[in-house]
Amino acid sequence: MAEIINVNRISKNYERKIALSSLSFTVEKGELVALIGPSGAGKTTLLNMLGAIFPPDQGEIVISGKQIAEMTDQKKRAKKIGMIRQQFDLVGELPVIHNVLAGRLSDWGVMKSLVSLLIPQDKDYATAALDRVGLKDKLYERTSKLSGGEQQRVALARLLVQSPEIVLADEPVASLDPARAEDVLELLVNIASEEKQTLIASLHSVEYARKYFDRLIALKNGELFFDLPSSSVSDDHIKRLYSLKEHS
Repeated sequence: MAEIINVNRISKNYERKIALSSLSFTVEKGELVALIGPSGAGKTTLLNMLGAIFPPDQGEIVISGKQIAEMTDQKKRAKKIGMIRQQFDLVGELPVIHNVLAGRLSDWGVMKSLVSLLIPQDKDYATAALDRVGLKDKLYERTSKLSGGEQQRVALARLLVQSPEIVLADEPVASLDPARAEDVLELLVNIASEEKQTLIASLHSVEYARKYFDRLIALKNGELFFDLPSSSVSDDHIKRLYSLKEHS
């Protein structure tokens, strides 16, 4: 496999707090990587930097041989990197089809985007994507009327329509009950595998991380704690990762 992401000694500080400290790793195309670690370990900060939402204070991130700081064309970047969050980032008042077709904005001009608000354009893309996530019958339903699990499936359909090479998922199932969480996570991983996408997801659940991902990158206090194949991660690794410092 070819390398698609190179994170080289990146650091990020918020006022006096160190969010990430001299972090380095590489990811190969098509890998399924879970980020795990205690709250405040730096997982969301890392994903936001990989998504070019804000830059590192030090170090560099290289995507497919190009520094992410140079990827200033938003449309081109949308074809390279897509993101899904636990809040879904959907407009609840709009019908499902409009939320799904938001994934096509990087392919459309301004006029087509405006017209699509009145008459949905490229409807076949939305229909096919919703069919794949099991919501074909919800095409024109108001998004806010859907359950949490269904809304996250709409967000997955939007990603299918966007079709990025890299998918970043920030706690994608944290707001769902266990049954729906596992359903959505399995769907996310299966889609990424079928589409040959690179998937990096932050997860609270170590159980899900071990079950669905090939590799676990663990962060603690903004630093790399371990980076191992999921099959090599022991209970002792997990215990030490989540242990609190003893106060003397």
